[in-house]
Amino acid sequence: MAAEGALKFPMIATNDNKTKALLDNYYGTGQSCLDGIMRATSLFIAGKTLVCVGYGWCGKGIALRAKGLGAQVVVCETHPFAALQAVYDGFRVLPMAEAAKVGDMFCTATSNKHAITVEHILSMKDGAVLSNAGQFAYEIDVEGMRKVQASTREARANMEEITLNNGRVVFLLGGGNLLNLSCAEGHPSEVMATSFLGQMKAVEYIVEQAASLGPKCVNLPTHLDDEIAALQLAALGVAYDTMTPAQEKYMKSWQEGHDT
Repeated sequence: MAAEGALKFPMIATNDNKTKALLDNYYGTGQSCLDGIMRATSLFIAGKTLVCVGYGWCGKGIALRAKGLGAQVVVCETHPFAALQAVYDGFRVLPMAEAAKVGDMFCTATSNKHAITVEHILSMKDGAVLSNAGQFAYEIDVEGMRKVQASTREARANMEEITLNNGRVVFLLGGGNLLNLSCAEGHPSEVMATSFLGQMKAVEYIVEQAASLGPKCVNLPTHLDDEIAALQLAALGVAYDTMTPAQEKYMKSWQEGHDT
């Protein structure tokens, strides 16, 4: 909107706050999404192949927690750097068309549409579980899937059994809506506290700096993000080191620490 001149006021992208992306998306989504899968399905995670579609902060958290529960994790990505990270984190990376054939469980976290298409679904194993932890229900082409379903029934609360016209059965969790909200209770309060504080700090900063910011999208200043982290540490009763004046001077100086 800013690039096209459609934004009329300053805005802070709080989703990019370190204390939001790392704590909320990575740790929070990782925990609450696996919680949602287990509540909805009552399936055993260990030994299953879980396909994580997208390896941003949310995808990283989902893959980490699934691995911790004993799943064999496959990652699908469109960005080469994210795919490389997944490989170096020890995960198998496959194109979605190949991953669709080997996965037992699927969880999308791309913030894009149709990360899982009808063609992918038709090629899945009998009994595959579909879930979405990304944006809205269109990460999985649910509408397209309805056109190739032969029948449907509620197997469990928030777990729909869909028989496809090729005879295979897949299970859709939470109607394809956000898994951790539709099938679980969202993030724990300790995690959300940092996100809400980030929003509060962002509003406070915009009010104070509105005249100089102009109609554009900016990130929360680093020192405010660090202040949020410090407040959370205090709430957790965690003590940590701070630099001495000499160390601070050294970090900002070029006169020391070089060959003479």
